[in-house]
Amino acid sequence: MSFKQAVVLAAGEGERLRPFTASKPKVMIKVANKPIMQYVVEALERNGIRRIIFVVGYKKEKIMDYFEDGKALGVEIDYVFQKHLLGTGDALKQAEGKTDDKFLVLPGDNVIQADTISDSGLLDIDENGILIKAHNDVSKYGVVTVENGMIKDIIEKPSKEISNLVNTGIYAFEQGIFAFLDDDLISGLLSMIRRGNRVKACETHGAWLDAVYPWDILSLNGIVLRENPAEVKGKIERGVTIDGRVTIGKNSVIRANSYVKGPVIIGENCEIGPNACIFPSTSIGNDVTIGAFTEIKNSVLTEMVKIGSFSAIQDSIFDTGSYAEGGFIARSEEAEIEIGGEHRRVKVGAMVGEYCEIGSNVIAYPGTIIGNRCRIKSMKELSGRIPDGSLVV
Repeated sequence: MSFKQAVVLAAGEGERLRPFTASKPKVMIKVANKPIMQYVVEALERNGIRRIIFVVGYKKEKIMDYFEDGKALGVEIDYVFQKHLLGTGDALKQAEGKTDDKFLVLPGDNVIQADTISDSGLLDIDENGILIKAHNDVSKYGVVTVENGMIKDIIEKPSKEISNLVNTGIYAFEQGIFAFLDDDLISGLLSMIRRGNRVKACETHGAWLDAVYPWDILSLNGIVLRENPAEVKGKIERGVTIDGRVTIGKNSVIRANSYVKGPVIIGENCEIGPNACIFPSTSIGNDVTIGAFTEIKNSVLTEMVKIGSFSAIQDSIFDTGSYAEGGFIARSEEAEIEIGGEHRRVKVGAMVGEYCEIGSNVIAYPGTIIGNRCRIKSMKELSGRIPDGSLVV
């Protein structure tokens, strides 16, 4: 295998994922209790690629504090900085002079697995290449056309159906790419192709999961949890039923008569119940408290979240440090949500930013987006979008 180095692009914000990217970059959003970018690093390490350059920019300290020099994950991480968020081409350019003759380029904001890269043949080629994948909804991606195994064209977000193959943003490059780069990586790549350079199409059938909108975090979480190992390190009280793939971290306690049906991951130092029900496709981070007679379904709760007793939460996301007193209801039905001028119809509950304080007996209607550091008094009914820092009285 000829690749020993990778460049991971992690400078962007992920504006459409607000409120979850207000204080951290998209690559640090957690799925099954791990930042999205950690899945990329682990996939590279399993393929023997252990020298990694991170291109960072927006909220870079969150990435650097978490990954440090990479030793904890068995890799060596070097950091380069993109001062102005001009695009992926400019981001890659920051690594010029630090790369091997041949190197991989990957986005830090997609969940991938080791076989996503290895099964495609990308690691075996002796020329430039792109990892492509068949996709049901190509409208959000660059669609590729292929001729005799080579990339002919890449059309961004096409209005009509051209092909079902999309560009995953994972590349094998030689040093020559740097001569063609401008702010946009795709336009640089296309100008390279038009000058007669070959770029091989390598198709993967492995996992490649992208979060574009906040509710995508839930579908990624559900898919990743299916691979979750069953492992109980915490304390299980009497009358507790654990069914399916469930991971429970150290010093966590599942109180009497609770029911946990996997796939579920519960972090460390959590207190669940008594008489709580945790249903499939739920991730619960470290230091989380869930009160008695509360039920949680298909949801993501990150660190230090507290949910009071007699609450019911479905298809919802709670970010770090948010708190809901007893009787909180997050209903889930189809709702129309507007994000960045786009209107999407999705089945989703509530999306709650960081460090929110929600009083007792609050109802959040489907598709409610609560910004960061909001304070909501008791007995309120919430809908639509509540901006960061709001006080609802």
